[in-house]
Amino acid sequence: MPGPLDGLRVIDVGTRIGAPFCAGLLGEWGAEVVKVEQPGTGDFMRGIGPFVDGYSLFWAVEGRGRKSATCDLRTPEGQDLFRRLASTADVVCENFRPGTMEEWGLGPEGLDPSLVFVRISAFGQDGPYAGRPGLDRLGVAYGGLLNLTGEPDRPPVRPGVTVADYLTGVFAAEAALAALYRRDTTRGTGQGQGAVVDASLYGSVLRILEWTIPAYDRLGTVRTREGNRLSNSAPLDNYPTADGNYVCVVAGGDANFGRLCRAMGRPDLLEDPRFATLADRARNGDVINAVVAQWTSSMSAAEVEHACIAADVPVATAYSARDIALDPHFAARRDLVAVDDPVLGPLRQQAPYPRLVGAEQPLPAGAPELGAHNHEVWCDLVGLAPSELEKLHSKGIV
Repeated sequence: MPGPLDGLRVIDVGTRIGAPFCAGLLGEWGAEVVKVEQPGTGDFMRGIGPFVDGYSLFWAVEGRGRKSATCDLRTPEGQDLFRRLASTADVVCENFRPGTMEEWGLGPEGLDPSLVFVRISAFGQDGPYAGRPGLDRLGVAYGGLLNLTGEPDRPPVRPGVTVADYLTGVFAAEAALAALYRRDTTRGTGQGQGAVVDASLYGSVLRILEWTIPAYDRLGTVRTREGNRLSNSAPLDNYPTADGNYVCVVAGGDANFGRLCRAMGRPDLLEDPRFATLADRARNGDVINAVVAQWTSSMSAAEVEHACIAADVPVATAYSARDIALDPHFAARRDLVAVDDPVLGPLRQQAPYPRLVGAEQPLPAGAPELGAHNHEVWCDLVGLAPSELEKLHSKGIV
């Protein structure tokens, strides 16, 4: 079944995660994604582990759902090829350092004005930091999240995944769709122009900082690390269990606190003035969290979950990859799928997300081998003769 973006063509000229993830999201909604890679080496993600017989599992996920065509954009011939390819496309996604595409004569000003040109960078396309090099960790740091992550008396701790890259890819895809909608709904008025999306890694992190900035603006509050707890709510923590797991119990509100007390067999806590209100529990957070931790430590994670769920208390075990792979809920919702990888064969990985209710979402194609679609892209789509392609290949341009 064709996806909602069927007929849309996206050029992924990025590397690592941010821009390719943006393009990949559009591809999972049906767009055709053509990845342009450096001959001989390809995307950086092809060379980062973990590996199976030298093949990157990271690439197997991040490279899926697109075609691979090689082209050296540092050469005049390669730049000409890219312009011809871009003339067939709707969206270009790139994440080079600002100014790089312009140095190659491939900036948005020199391409079709109907293109939506997605630009992802660490610090944005302008401002005093624009020219700095930067990767995901810098976005997490400058965006304000790193300083909030970890225990109060210990150094900041990075999130477990490259959250700034992924967040920026999501926000950029959202902006690209908005720009495409505007372009396509104003074509009849003569105003159907594309747009340039300027998405910074730090900006996507900044956008999710909740009340952090307003609290500083009005109260002078500088939010800092609180570990797994919150200063304004208790009981809430990742509590240890007897089988070496951790369960997250969220019972700060009055109703959930009452349910948790009943689940623990401790109705007496409801009469304790230290825990009478949310504010009281927050002030005495160490005490009430210790009570809950003592209870969870006496049982397995499954037993804690069972008791909490029976009492309608929000709870979740901190899952590992093994837990996710074996959980029947993930199976029932088809959250994991077997993608047909050209090197490894059927490879279980995350399904496209989210989904449209009542619509069958096709599986993405496996991550392509480097240059696997050179003939399709440069001959069938751009119009090169096979002899021209062979000549460019012999010169190392494709």
